[in-house]
Amino acid sequence: MDVDALVAIDVHTHVHRSVRGETHAAGAEDMGGYFGIGTMPRYTVPELAQHYRERRMAAVVFGVDSVSQTGEEMVPSNEEVAELAAEHADVLIPFASIDPHRGAAGVRAAERLITEHGVRGFKFHPNAQAFSPDDRLAYPLYEVIAGHGLVALFHTGQTGVGAGQRAGGGIRLRYSNPMLVDDVAVDFPDMPIILAHPSFPWQDEALAVATHKPQVHIDLSGWSPKYFPPQLVQYANTLLKDKVLFGSDFPVLTPERWMRDFAGLPIKDGVRPRILKGNAARLFGLTGTAAGTAAPGTTVEGARS
Repeated sequence: MDVDALVAIDVHTHVHRSVRGETHAAGAEDMGGYFGIGTMPRYTVPELAQHYRERRMAAVVFGVDSVSQTGEEMVPSNEEVAELAAEHADVLIPFASIDPHRGAAGVRAAERLITEHGVRGFKFHPNAQAFSPDDRLAYPLYEVIAGHGLVALFHTGQTGVGAGQRAGGGIRLRYSNPMLVDDVAVDFPDMPIILAHPSFPWQDEALAVATHKPQVHIDLSGWSPKYFPPQLVQYANTLLKDKVLFGSDFPVLTPERWMRDFAGLPIKDGVRPRILKGNAARLFGLTGTAAGTAAPGTTVEGARS
C-alpha cells in the first residue's frame, strides 16, 4: 500500500454482498431507512475496492457476525473478505467479525483468520451481538487479538439496527456505552482499541476513556461531521489529535459526503491530515514502509498532546 499516494484511510466500511451473489439481509433495509438512503447499497469486496481506489483512499473492510441473534451466517464470510482484500491490498485492510457467543469455536476461528488469512483486526457490535464488551464471555477472543497485536473495533452509541421497530427489534442500547470498553482497555493494555462513531448519548464517556487509556482511539464514522458534538471537535483538535480517525460507515454514509462536511469543521491545519490518514497509518503500521511490509502489530502507543 502506497500510503503517500492516498488522500485518506477510511477505518470503517461494511461489505454486504458476496461475489457469489448472496447478500447479508439481516437489518439492511431498516438501516437504509434509518439513514435516509432508501434501499441499502450492497457492495462486494472488489466493488468496494474499486470505489475507494477511484477516490485515492484506502478502507478497512468487514462484516458483522451476529449469528447468535439472527440465526444467519455472515455474508460474505470472514474468509471471503480477507482473501479478496488480499487481492486488493493497495487499498483494502481486512478485519474479521466473530460473534462472542460462538465460544471456543469462535476463538479457534479467530486464530485461523489471523494466521492463515491475514486479518488485521476484529469488529465487535455489542448491540447486534447482544453482549457487554466487559463480559468475560468475550475475553478469550480478546486474548487472541491482543496476543497478535491486532486492533479491536467496538460499535459505540446508538445504532440504526432495530431502530423504529417494535421494541427496537430487541436491541439493547446499553451494550454500546463506551464506558463498558474501559475494563477491556485495563485488562488488555497492549490491544489497540477503536471506539467507533460519535457515541451518542455517551460522547463524554468515550472522550474520557480515550484520553485516559493510551491505546484507545475514536473513529468518526456513521455521522456527518456537521452533526458532531462540540466537545468531540474540541478534543479532536487538542488532546486526541493523534487518536481520532476518519471513518465513514460506508455505504450508509459516503466518503465524499463525510469529507465535504468535514471540510467545514474548524479543525486545525496541522490536525486535519492526522485525522484523515496519519493516525490510521501509524495505528496499522503503514507509515514509512514499503507496500505490505509493515508488521501487523505495529501501533502508536501513548499518543498525547
